Parts: sequence; structure tokens; C-alpha cells
Amino acid sequence: RSYRCDDFVVNDTKLGLVQKVREHLQNLENSAFTADRHRKRKLLENSSLNSKLLKVNGSTNALCATGLRNLGNTCFMNAILQSLSNIQQFCCYFKELPAVELRNGKTAGRRTYHTRSQGDNNVSLVEEFRKTLCALWQGSQTAFSPESLFYVVWKIMPNFRGYQQQDAHEFMRYLLDHLHLELQGGFNGVSRSVILQENSGLSASNKCCINGASTIVTAIFGGILQNEVNCLICGTESRKFDPFLDLSLDIPSQFRNKRTKNQENGPMCTLRDCLRSFTDLEELDETELYMCHKCKKKQKSTKKFWIQKLPKVLCLHLKRFHWTEYLRNKVDTYVEFPLRDLDMKCYLLEPENSGPESCRYDLAAVVVHHGSGVGSGHYTAYATHEGRWFHFNDSTVTLTDEETVVKAKAYILFYVDRQAKSGSDKL
Repeated sequence: RSYRCDDFVVNDTKLGLVQKVREHLQNLENSAFTADRHRKRKLLENSSLNSKLLKVNGSTNALCATGLRNLGNTCFMNAILQSLSNIQQFCCYFKELPAVELRNGKTAGRRTYHTRSQGDNNVSLVEEFRKTLCALWQGSQTAFSPESLFYVVWKIMPNFRGYQQQDAHEFMRYLLDHLHLELQGGFNGVSRSVILQENSGLSASNKCCINGASTIVTAIFGGILQNEVNCLICGTESRKFDPFLDLSLDIPSQFRNKRTKNQENGPMCTLRDCLRSFTDLEELDETELYMCHKCKKKQKSTKKFWIQKLPKVLCLHLKRFHWTEYLRNKVDTYVEFPLRDLDMKCYLLEPENSGPESCRYDLAAVVVHHGSGVGSGHYTAYATHEGRWFHFNDSTVTLTDEETVVKAKAYILFYVDRQAKSGSDKL
């Protein structure tokens, strides 16, 4: 059993024998860790710089993009991290945060064992996320190992312990939720949400609060849905507002057998079809009867979503995995999506109150799942950086083109609001 995973707790003897074993194991791991670092550094130093040169428009340019090493089925994490690193406002905020010193003395710079009694005060997701983002796009190495970040993920997100394949969308939600909570809590008595208010230039009207005070997470990804339910018996209407960080869209059933872009049988599924399916009026089935307060009992009803407030970055998750009787299958349908000028105005509750450019989005990144099942396969990401598209496949980063990106079977799409994009240099 691993002490790091806190699988069980052992009461120590009077002589402290368990603690001595623990210290011995820690010393062994630290020495092995240091030796591994030296070996990796040597490999990096000896690697040819030519591996970072690409031909762009006939001339050779240095590729400053940095890959992320796969630590054992961690492509789900790498694809999300690379996508978030290319959302400029979000990434810049973390890179500009002051560093937080979590360890000092003899344990500085080394891994330490933790027990439940110590709590999670000795690890910081925000700090390791900041370090990882700082390591990307600096051009000093071909690939960065996010092992310190993954160690913190293991510590505070038990669902992701181990080395089995995980769902990238589920990881993204956990990551954003935990970053939001930690930013609210702050360090050394200084709330990070205060730093947001002082430094970000984002007005209070642009913030969407989820679980308390606003943070950069809700300021960038936060939107608000209006959920409208109507009783079909008495006509009573019920409305409630739900904050969201992303929207999960069904691929309509009529498109589920269409696998490739070039398949000719019937119309092609588009992102607009998925958005329309999400926002269209829907009659709830017998398993989802609505408790009508006027009828005083559960009744048949209709449901409709409106977007009350759009976020600066619109994250759209296509629901490719669904349960059949015993298995979780993948919907492998190609969904056509725009690289630029996604217009969301027709889904707004009050479109007349929005400006002409406030509802238009351009694609910043897309996560793709390759393979047949959620517990298998492989994740990669495409993202645009300074006008060029890159393909991020763990340690390997390659320059690509728009034609390749639009053919991808998207799983998660990140769209940036054009107003936010044009004003990002002010934040």
C-alpha cells in the first residue's frame, strides 16, 4: 500500500518503527526521484535542437511550443492543460500570480509523504497549475513533466488516483471547480478573489458567482442558464436560473450513425444542431414528471433552456459517451463546427440587450478522443496560438492547418468571445 495515497492508517509503536520505515521509504523515493531528474535533464541537454525547428511558409522557424509528458494514461489531463494554456486571459492570470512557497527547510524541492491528519494544506493546485502554465510556450524544452501537478491532483481529487484512462471532460470540471474553491480560500490570509478584483479589470457585472465569491474561473467560464418548466395540465410556469461553466450537448439521435465528414447518406450533423437540441422545447418523459405547485402533484410538463448570460469563454462538451444496458458506448458521429464567427444570439433570453459582437465566438481549442470507449483510447488537443494552429499529442507538438482541425471529431470545444479576445491585452 502507498502512504501517498492514504489507503489506510497504521498506529505507530512506542519506538516509532512505522515512522522510521516511512522516513526510509521517503529517502529512497527522494533519491530515486533526484536520479531520475538528472537522467531526464541529461537526455534533454543531449537532444538535438533541430527537433524544435519547423518549416513555416518555406522558412525554418523555432517552435516554442512545449509538450507534456504522459505519466501513464495521463493524456486526458495533458489535452485539457494544453487547451487551457491557449486561452489567453485565463492563462495570463495564473502566470502573473505570485509564487507560493509551500515547503521550506529540509523538504524544500522534494516530494513529501502526507497523511490524512495533515489535511491538504501542504499542497496547492493553483501553485502547481501556475508552474505548469509557466513551463509551456517558453521554448526552453521540448516537453515538460507535469508530475508535481498530477501528484496534487491525486491528493485532492481521489477520483483520478491511479493510472487508468479517465474522462477529459470530467477532469476539466473537477480541475476548474477545485481551482475556483482554492482561489476563494486564498493563501496566507490573502484571498485570490481579492487579487482578481484588483488586477483583472473585470467588472462585477461580468462575473458569475458559483459557490460564493467570483474568481477568474467564473469570470472567464461562468454563464447563466434560465430553466423554464411548464405544467401541461394547468399551464403553470416555473423559472429558475442556473450558473454554468460549460454546456453539455447531446448529439441528436438522427445523426448517430454518421461517422465521417464525407459520408453522403443524409444531412451532416452540425454544432448548431446540437445547440438547437439543447435549447429546443422538450416534453419530459414519464420518469421526469414535474412537481407542479398549483396541481400539488407530479405532472407531465415541458422544459426549455435559454441562455441568460453568455460567458467570455464558451466551453461546449459533446456527449459522446452514453450508457446502454451494460456498457458505456461512444457516439462516433462527426459534428461540423465553425473555426470562427459562432453566433450565439438566437439562444439568448434577451437578444435585444446584447451588442452586435458580444454573441460571436472564435474557436481557441478543441479536445479530441480517439478510440471506442471512455476507459480506453487516447486524447489529443488542437489549439491556436498567435494565429497558428498546433496539435498537442502528449510530448509531441506539431504545427497543423485549419483544414485538419475542422475534420476532427470534437469532444470539447473552447470558443472565445470576440470582445474578450480584442480586449485581452487590457487584462
